[in-house]
Amino acid sequence: MMINIHNRQGHQLAVQVQGLKDAPVIVFSNSLGTDHEMWQAQVAAFTAQYQVVTYDTRGHGASAVIAATTLANLAEDVVDVLDALNIEKAHFCGISMGGITGLYLAIHHADRFLSVTIANAAAKIGTAEAWNSRAESVAQQGLAELVKTTHTRWFSEYFDYAHDVLAQKTIQSLALTPSQGYANACRALADADLRDQLNQIQIPTLIIAGQFDPVTTVQDAEFMHQSIENSQLEVLAASHLSNIEQPQVFNQTLSKFIQKI
Repeated sequence: MMINIHNRQGHQLAVQVQGLKDAPVIVFSNSLGTDHEMWQAQVAAFTAQYQVVTYDTRGHGASAVIAATTLANLAEDVVDVLDALNIEKAHFCGISMGGITGLYLAIHHADRFLSVTIANAAAKIGTAEAWNSRAESVAQQGLAELVKTTHTRWFSEYFDYAHDVLAQKTIQSLALTPSQGYANACRALADADLRDQLNQIQIPTLIIAGQFDPVTTVQDAEFMHQSIENSQLEVLAASHLSNIEQPQVFNQTLSKFIQKI
């Protein structure tokens, strides 16, 4: 079921709800330049036992482009989705931008979550200079240049992304992302730094890293793992979009973690 909700700022977010109505809820949050469809392999695996909520992050997919965007806004959107669906508590799983959103939720909105899974993310992703300059160039020239090279960051050379339908669809979703929505998210990431707050996280936390990820490295994951008391770390043989490159292992890892809670 696809529904549109309005966040606390009055803007529209596109939300999809699938699976069992009264079962525990898992919310999946997409990476920069993708949309909810990147989670197809997870939706297929988890709808038999869970209620699965996916959504398009603001400025992505069918959700509204919202001018001033911060990491706090990205996190509040998730809480607004839960409120709109009358969900008291959920498991959260976010990748990359969705992962740092999950860290913020675990720090500032822990009462709404049973657990958080932080995949291919970091407490600070990249540098402010790099994000701001990418935001400028995308706002002016669009995403075509980025689309050409994105497979080198998202997938490893061991993965046949050219013949994987979901990988191709996900690369296509970058081409379709509104330039302004992408640029706004880059600016939010430029200012996002949660390194000093990680030790505040008390809820069960699963950290998933990609062995070949050049964007958010295994070292980034180890730093989070050491800083978050109640965390476990799993490293998958994948690059940045590990849920697409290694869907079976990703699903097994997530499932095992959630079932223990």
